Formats: sequence, C-alpha cells, structure tokens
Amino acid sequence: MKLVDSHGRRINYLRLSVTDRCNLRCRYCMPAEGVEMLSHGEILSYEELSRIARAAVAIGIEKIRITGGEPLVRRGIVPFLAGIAALPGLRQLVLTTNGILLPEMAADLRRAGVQRLNISLDSLKPETFRDITRTGNVERVLAGIDAAVVAGFPPPKINMVVMRGVNDDEVVDFARLTLDHPYTVRFIEYMPATREENWQRLCIPAQEVLDRIAASHELEPVERGAMAGPSRDFRIRGAVGTIGVISAVSGHFCGECNRIRVTSTGMAKSCLFSDEGLDLKPFLGENAPPVLEDALRRLVGCKPARHGMDGEKVEHAAFSMAKVGG
Repeated sequence: MKLVDSHGRRINYLRLSVTDRCNLRCRYCMPAEGVEMLSHGEILSYEELSRIARAAVAIGIEKIRITGGEPLVRRGIVPFLAGIAALPGLRQLVLTTNGILLPEMAADLRRAGVQRLNISLDSLKPETFRDITRTGNVERVLAGIDAAVVAGFPPPKINMVVMRGVNDDEVVDFARLTLDHPYTVRFIEYMPATREENWQRLCIPAQEVLDRIAASHELEPVERGAMAGPSRDFRIRGAVGTIGVISAVSGHFCGECNRIRVTSTGMAKSCLFSDEGLDLKPFLGENAPPVLEDALRRLVGCKPARHGMDGEKVEHAAFSMAKVGG
C-alpha cells in the first residue's frame, strides 16, 4: 500500500516522539531559560504510541524514527522498541539520540531490533560542546559511538548543526572523520525553531559548508536510498564514509518530503514548521484502529506544499524542538 499526499509525494516515514525530556539543553533546541516539562499524564503511554505506530504501518508507513527529547531517558524504552521492531510491514526502525546513554544501552537497543542510530554531535571540542549543550561531556558521546559499533550497529549517522561563530570552524574536521571511519556525517543548517532574535547570524547555507570542504577535498555525489531523508550526500574521494547536507533554510527540500511526525503528547504534524496539527488522542481507544488510520490519512492529505521559512523570515510560532520531536 502506498500513501501519497495531495502534492503527489509518497509518504513512508514517521517520526514518533516518546518524550519531551532530555538530559542536555542544546541552544538550538530550547531557549536559555528552558521549557516547562510536561507531566507524565500528558505524555502518551507506550501502548498508545504503539497503536499509532501500528496504524501508520497499516496505511503505508515503512520507516519509523523514534525521537524525543532524548528517547533513551524514558524508562521502559527497550521493550517498547522491541514491540515496534516486530510490527509486520515495517521495513526500518531507527532512533535519534544525543549519545549520552549509549555506552550503557547500545547493546540492548541492537537486541531490541533498532536497525540504525543517528547521533547528535555538534562539536569535537569539550568546551564548545558544553557551550552548545549547556551541559554534557563530549567524551560520553564519543564513547557511545564506539559502543554502537561494538554492539553491531551499522556505522552511525552523525548529525552536526552548523552555527556561524560557534562551531563552524570544525566543519572540515567533521568531514575528515569520514576519511578513515565509515560514518555518515551530516551538516544541518541552523533552523530558527525558537525564533531567537537575530537568528540569521547563526545560519550557514549548506552550499557554503560544501564549498569549505571542497576547498581541500574533492567531493563526489552519492545516490540516495528510497527511504532516505532530506540529506544531499557526497563522498570525499577515497573516503570510507560519506557526508551530507540538510538545507532546510537555504534550499527547500519540501518537494521531496516523505514524512509525518507525532509528538509525545499525540499531536500529529505533517510539517515540522507548520502551526497546524491533529490531536490523535480522541482516536486512541483500544477498538478504534480504523478511525486512527483515517485520522492519519487526513493528516497526510493536508500536508502543505512547503514550509514558510527562508533565510530572511519565518512564519511559524516559536517552539522547542524537544517538544515536537525535531
């Protein structure tokens, strides 16, 4: 079964958030004063999240990414993941994490059926890492990457949000990680989720990132997979890994967007930067899978052609990525 929106895009990818809580406080994810955490009663139970996943797969979703907040801080996450991995028709179960808890949990995640990890890592320098995350130890993340490899995961995707004057001096260093390691390093444009004042000063276009790398290394394009996300991928000639750029601000990839997302409170969104959403909680009764499936189809049918954001302006209300499951 294929799920197609009103613009002819095939939708086969669900980002499912299991919590708004996180053990870091990254500056691009939430404001400096933090955000009010939701009560446990406001967060969907694992059974409710599983119903959403089953309904999504039933109507044509083939890939589910588990997100947060930081998904690994929620108790009971491993048995939940094992249940999602066993859904008939699901082709990929992947998880995004900041890596802090991976040293202890990587092996259990692999046994549960998680197929791939995306690991957020915005600096290799301890002081810069602490500045960006407002806490945290980069050595824990590096140890988590090693633990994932030992556990048998495919080489991880390492996500770096590039911010001018903050960590952009490390772009080439991150790219060079792929020379000897089979990682996929992805450079993500800073996105003004919180609508920080003068946010444009932090944005570095993806093309500038590529130009910086190409100044010292020859880049070759890499073909994307059928269920790939929005990254444009390249390989430094002779490297064992790859790099990618995600240009949400400077170069809209909306025409190829293949995803929907559901927050940990059950709010379904067809676009990260849309202020519109569909509350799924009324459709989560035990005996109502067809109603839930219809609700998800309606969400896909209302997916906008593109978001209202570019390098000069934003149209969405400010939000915390941790609450939406960015």
